Amino acid sequence: MPAAPRDAQRKFVAQVYRLRILGLGLGTLPVAGVLYQQQAAWWLWTLIALNGYVWPHVAYLLAARNEHPLRVERLNLILDAGFGGAWVAMMQFNLLPSALLVTMLAMDRMSAGGWRLLGPSLALQTAVCLLAAWLQGFPVQPVSDMLNVLTCLPMLVIYPIALSLANFALAQRVRQQNRLLDQLSRTDPLTGLPNRAHWLEAAARELQRFQRSQRPATLILLDVDGLKPINDRAGHAAGDALLCRFAGLLRNSLRDVDTPGRLGGDEFGIVLPETGIARAAEVAERIRRQAEHLGVDSRHGAWTLSLGVAELGVESADVNDWMHRADLALYRAKSQGRNRVCVAGRATSPAT
Repeated sequence: MPAAPRDAQRKFVAQVYRLRILGLGLGTLPVAGVLYQQQAAWWLWTLIALNGYVWPHVAYLLAARNEHPLRVERLNLILDAGFGGAWVAMMQFNLLPSALLVTMLAMDRMSAGGWRLLGPSLALQTAVCLLAAWLQGFPVQPVSDMLNVLTCLPMLVIYPIALSLANFALAQRVRQQNRLLDQLSRTDPLTGLPNRAHWLEAAARELQRFQRSQRPATLILLDVDGLKPINDRAGHAAGDALLCRFAGLLRNSLRDVDTPGRLGGDEFGIVLPETGIARAAEVAERIRRQAEHLGVDSRHGAWTLSLGVAELGVESADVNDWMHRADLALYRAKSQGRNRVCVAGRATSPAT
């Protein structure tokens, strides 16, 4: 088993260990109260002490030191239920302490492993309870008095709160992991910019907003000129470093409301909300100049940008139409010598 999963399993074992110390420590009180009423033999007192205060540490060591911590901990949890069944019989089915033990053990098993853990636990608990009761001749004294109530109260109040806090902490971690997975699914792993799917969602939102309110929005498509020669001469690591530098340039050059994205390879896109074509052309030209300056590298050679700009209009039936118009402008920029901005429906902005 790989080290990382085993470490995660051991964290779970450690969490169960803390809850077991608390749960068995508190669970010893109602059992001890009944044993006191029954004037139980010394060996029963010894067993409840071992179960309540020694077994949690033994169970932890057995699981934590094993090559398969989760598997051993599952067996420990089932054994906990079996011990609980034995104490129900030993208490001669005193109603309140017995119901408390069975309920808390079931709640804990369900929380730790769902029905796959609760089912075997209840089966062992029932079998051990019936066996222990049979060995004693099935004595039944279900009446609970005030002493039983008082000894049950600590577990009844404290343990559910502790279990709820543990479940809340677990839920928080799950939410954080889900947020991280969502972020990773929407982010280009190399540049950290939104990936193609996320970027297209941003473009679609602007198209929908335009269709509702006719608010302007402009799209820029751009290619990095000269990336392939850099990859060929200096290796793909140098090309990747260039793309990361360019991604940083985009983040520093745009507003928070703008959405840059890597569409694949050396192709990038920018969605500019509330921006007309003239302003977008200025933004594209500024980025081109900054990239031209940033691209001077004596080791790998110079690199530049070709950019195509297209504003939303009534002719944009969908995002594909909008992108197609920007792509035609980009193609025109590349065919006319690269390192320039072309606006859909307008003449080229030449490099200087």
